[in-house]
Amino acid sequence: SLRRGEILGLLGPNGAGKTTTIQLLLGLTTPTEGQVRIFDQDIQSHRRAILQRVNFSSAYIALPSNLTAWENLNVYAMLYGVKNRRRKIEELLELFGIPQVIEQKTGALSSGQLTRLNLCKAFLNDPEILFLDEPTASLDPEIATRVRRTLRQIQSEKQVAMIYTSHNMHEVEVICDRVIFLSRGKIVTEGTPQEVLQRANTCSMEEVFISIARDGAL
Repeated sequence: SLRRGEILGLLGPNGAGKTTTIQLLLGLTTPTEGQVRIFDQDIQSHRRAILQRVNFSSAYIALPSNLTAWENLNVYAMLYGVKNRRRKIEELLELFGIPQVIEQKTGALSSGQLTRLNLCKAFLNDPEILFLDEPTASLDPEIATRVRRTLRQIQSEKQVAMIYTSHNMHEVEVICDRVIFLSRGKIVTEGTPQEVLQRANTCSMEEVFISIARDGAL
Protein backbone atom coordinates (compact mmCIF):
# COMPACT_ATOMS: atom_id res chain seq x y z
CA SER A 1 0.00 0.00 0.00
CA LEU A 2 1.02 3.59 -0.60
CA ARG A 3 -0.37 6.71 1.03
CA ARG A 4 -0.72 10.11 -0.62
CA GLY A 5 2.47 12.15 -0.21
CA GLU A 6 4.47 9.19 1.17
CA ILE A 7 7.94 8.17 0.04
CA LEU A 8 8.08 4.37 0.22
CA GLY A 9 11.39 2.56 -0.15
CA LEU A 10 11.16 -0.71 -2.07
CA LEU A 11 14.36 -2.46 -1.05
CA GLY A 12 16.16 -5.75 -1.34
CA PRO A 13 19.06 -7.51 -3.08
CA ASN A 14 19.25 -8.07 -6.82
CA GLY A 15 16.55 -10.52 -7.84
CA ALA A 16 14.32 -9.73 -4.85
CA GLY A 17 11.46 -8.57 -7.08
CA LYS A 18 11.73 -4.78 -7.00
CA THR A 19 11.70 -4.25 -10.77
CA THR A 20 9.01 -6.88 -11.27
CA THR A 21 6.85 -5.11 -8.68
CA ILE A 22 7.25 -1.77 -10.47
CA GLN A 23 6.41 -3.43 -13.80
CA LEU A 24 3.24 -4.83 -12.22
CA LEU A 25 2.32 -1.42 -10.82
CA LEU A 26 2.81 0.19 -14.24
CA GLY A 27 0.76 -2.49 -15.97
CA LEU A 28 3.73 -3.71 -18.01
CA THR A 29 3.45 -7.20 -16.51
CA THR A 30 0.16 -8.98 -15.88
CA PRO A 31 -0.10 -10.64 -12.46
CA THR A 32 -0.86 -14.38 -12.40
CA GLU A 33 -3.00 -13.79 -9.31
CA GLY A 34 -4.10 -10.87 -7.16
CA GLN A 35 -4.96 -7.37 -8.30
CA VAL A 36 -3.18 -4.04 -8.60
CA ARG A 37 -5.34 -1.01 -7.76
CA ILE A 38 -4.15 2.57 -8.17
CA PHE A 39 -6.45 5.53 -7.41
CA ASP A 40 -8.97 2.81 -6.49
CA GLN A 41 -8.97 1.52 -10.08
CA ASP A 42 -7.71 -1.76 -11.52
CA ILE A 43 -4.51 -1.15 -13.51
CA GLN A 44 -5.42 -3.65 -16.24
CA SER A 45 -8.84 -2.09 -16.88
CA HIS A 46 -7.91 1.59 -16.47
CA ARG A 47 -4.21 1.65 -17.41
CA ARG A 48 -4.38 4.65 -19.75
CA ALA A 49 -6.22 6.85 -17.25
CA ILE A 50 -3.92 5.79 -14.40
CA LEU A 51 -0.70 6.34 -16.36
CA GLN A 52 -1.74 9.91 -17.16
CA ARG A 53 -1.43 10.57 -13.42
CA VAL A 54 1.85 8.74 -12.68
CA ASN A 55 5.39 8.71 -14.03
CA PHE A 56 8.62 6.74 -13.85
CA SER A 57 12.33 7.54 -13.78
CA SER A 58 15.40 5.33 -13.75
CA ALA A 59 19.10 6.04 -13.89
CA TYR A 60 19.30 3.28 -16.52
CA ILE A 61 16.86 4.63 -19.12
CA ALA A 62 18.46 5.83 -22.36
CA LEU A 63 16.82 8.72 -24.21
CA PRO A 64 17.49 9.11 -27.96
CA SER A 65 21.06 10.40 -28.11
CA ASN A 66 20.72 12.31 -31.39
CA LEU A 67 18.04 14.62 -29.99
CA THR A 68 18.71 17.61 -27.78
CA ALA A 69 17.52 17.72 -24.20
CA TRP A 70 14.77 20.13 -25.30
CA GLU A 71 13.65 17.86 -28.15
CA ASN A 72 13.49 14.80 -25.90
CA LEU A 73 11.51 16.55 -23.19
CA ASN A 74 9.27 18.29 -25.72
CA VAL A 75 8.22 14.94 -27.22
CA TYR A 76 7.14 13.66 -23.81
CA ALA A 77 5.48 16.97 -22.96
CA MET A 78 3.39 16.71 -26.13
CA LEU A 79 2.44 13.11 -25.32
CA TYR A 80 1.23 14.24 -21.89
CA GLY A 81 -0.58 17.27 -23.29
CA VAL A 82 1.48 19.71 -21.20
CA LYS A 83 0.51 23.35 -21.64
CA ASN A 84 3.23 26.01 -21.99
CA ARG A 85 5.75 23.25 -22.74
CA ARG A 86 8.81 25.49 -23.11
CA ARG A 87 8.24 27.19 -19.77
CA LYS A 88 7.57 23.89 -17.99
CA ILE A 89 10.73 22.31 -19.40
CA GLU A 90 12.88 25.32 -18.52
CA GLU A 91 11.49 25.32 -14.96
CA LEU A 92 12.30 21.64 -14.47
CA LEU A 93 15.80 21.92 -15.91
CA GLU A 94 16.42 24.83 -13.53
CA LEU A 95 14.97 22.92 -10.58
CA PHE A 96 17.35 20.00 -11.13
CA GLY A 97 20.34 22.25 -11.79
CA ILE A 98 20.93 21.61 -15.51
CA PRO A 99 19.45 24.61 -17.39
CA GLN A 100 22.59 24.81 -19.56
CA VAL A 101 21.91 21.47 -21.32
CA ILE A 102 18.65 22.48 -22.98
CA GLU A 103 20.11 22.76 -26.51
CA GLN A 104 22.80 20.08 -26.08
CA LYS A 105 22.54 16.67 -27.73
CA THR A 106 21.53 14.06 -25.16
CA GLY A 107 24.36 11.80 -26.32
CA ALA A 108 26.90 14.42 -25.25
CA LEU A 109 25.65 14.69 -21.65
CA SER A 110 27.36 13.16 -18.64
CA SER A 111 25.73 10.27 -16.77
CA GLY A 112 24.80 12.65 -13.96
CA GLN A 113 23.18 15.09 -16.37
CA LEU A 114 21.27 12.25 -18.04
CA THR A 115 19.98 11.07 -14.68
CA ARG A 116 18.65 14.55 -13.89
CA LEU A 117 17.21 14.87 -17.40
CA ASN A 118 15.24 11.68 -16.77
CA LEU A 119 13.96 13.18 -13.53
CA CYS A 120 12.83 16.27 -15.44
CA LYS A 121 10.95 13.97 -17.82
CA ALA A 122 9.28 12.26 -14.88
CA PHE A 123 7.82 15.51 -13.54
CA LEU A 124 6.47 16.88 -16.84
CA ASN A 125 2.90 15.77 -16.13
CA ASP A 126 2.93 16.74 -12.42
CA PRO A 127 2.42 13.11 -11.37
CA GLU A 128 0.52 12.13 -8.25
CA ILE A 129 2.62 8.95 -7.97
CA LEU A 130 6.24 8.69 -9.07
CA PHE A 131 8.21 5.45 -9.46
CA LEU A 132 11.94 6.09 -8.96
CA ASP A 133 14.38 3.28 -9.78
CA GLU A 134 17.76 4.15 -8.23
CA PRO A 135 17.42 7.84 -9.23
CA THR A 136 20.78 8.89 -7.74
CA ALA A 137 22.87 5.86 -8.81
CA SER A 138 25.15 7.82 -11.16
CA LEU A 139 25.35 11.07 -9.20
CA ASP A 140 28.28 12.31 -7.14
CA PRO A 141 27.54 12.81 -3.40
CA GLU A 142 26.97 16.58 -3.64
CA ILE A 143 24.52 16.38 -6.56
CA ALA A 144 22.80 13.34 -5.04
CA THR A 145 22.18 15.36 -1.88
CA ARG A 146 20.73 18.21 -3.96
CA VAL A 147 18.46 15.81 -5.86
CA ARG A 148 17.18 14.23 -2.65
CA ARG A 149 16.49 17.71 -1.27
CA THR A 150 14.61 18.61 -4.46
CA LEU A 151 12.53 15.43 -4.32
CA ARG A 152 11.63 16.13 -0.69
CA GLN A 153 10.70 19.70 -1.62
CA ILE A 154 8.38 18.54 -4.40
CA GLN A 155 6.88 15.86 -2.15
CA SER A 156 6.19 18.42 0.57
CA GLU A 157 4.75 21.10 -1.72
CA LYS A 158 2.66 18.89 -4.01
CA GLN A 159 2.06 15.77 -1.89
CA VAL A 160 3.51 13.49 -4.58
CA ALA A 161 3.69 9.86 -3.49
CA MET A 162 6.90 8.07 -4.47
CA ILE A 163 8.04 4.47 -4.64
CA TYR A 164 11.81 4.57 -4.35
CA THR A 165 14.34 1.81 -5.01
CA SER A 166 17.96 2.20 -3.95
CA HIS A 167 20.93 0.17 -2.75
CA ASN A 168 22.20 3.22 -0.82
CA MET A 169 20.95 2.57 2.70
CA HIS A 170 22.04 5.99 3.99
CA GLU A 171 19.92 7.56 1.26
CA VAL A 172 16.98 5.36 2.24
CA GLU A 173 17.14 6.53 5.85
CA VAL A 174 17.30 10.17 4.76
CA ILE A 175 14.47 10.22 2.22
CA CYS A 176 12.02 7.37 2.93
CA ASP A 177 9.04 7.69 5.26
CA ARG A 178 8.51 3.93 5.18
CA VAL A 179 10.36 0.94 3.70
CA ILE A 180 9.53 -2.55 2.48
CA PHE A 181 12.30 -5.14 2.27
CA LEU A 182 11.75 -7.90 -0.29
CA SER A 183 13.47 -11.25 -0.69
CA ARG A 184 12.54 -13.63 -3.54
CA GLY A 185 9.29 -11.79 -4.13
CA LYS A 186 8.14 -11.89 -0.49
CA ILE A 187 7.93 -9.06 2.04
CA VAL A 188 10.46 -9.75 4.81
CA THR A 189 9.80 -6.65 6.91
CA GLU A 190 8.26 -3.21 6.60
CA GLY A 191 7.81 -0.03 8.60
CA THR A 192 9.58 3.26 9.13
CA PRO A 193 13.38 3.03 8.94
CA GLN A 194 13.54 3.35 12.73
CA GLU A 195 10.95 0.60 13.24
CA VAL A 196 12.90 -1.74 10.97
CA LEU A 197 16.14 -0.99 12.81
CA GLN A 198 14.52 -1.67 16.18
CA ARG A 199 13.01 -4.92 14.91
CA ALA A 200 16.42 -6.04 13.63
CA ASN A 201 18.13 -4.88 16.84
CA THR A 202 20.73 -2.87 14.93
CA CYS A 203 21.58 0.76 14.24
CA SER A 204 22.60 0.13 10.62
CA MET A 205 20.29 -0.24 7.63
CA GLU A 206 23.25 -1.75 5.78
CA GLU A 207 23.29 -4.61 8.32
CA VAL A 208 19.57 -5.14 7.71
CA PHE A 209 20.19 -5.24 3.96
CA ILE A 210 23.12 -7.66 4.28
CA SER A 211 21.16 -9.97 6.58
CA ILE A 212 18.23 -10.15 4.16
CA ALA A 213 20.54 -10.57 1.13
CA ARG A 214 22.42 -13.41 2.86
CA ASP A 215 19.67 -15.26 4.71
CA GLY A 216 16.41 -14.00 3.18
CA ALA A 217 15.33 -12.88 6.68
CA LEU A 218 16.28 -10.57 9.53
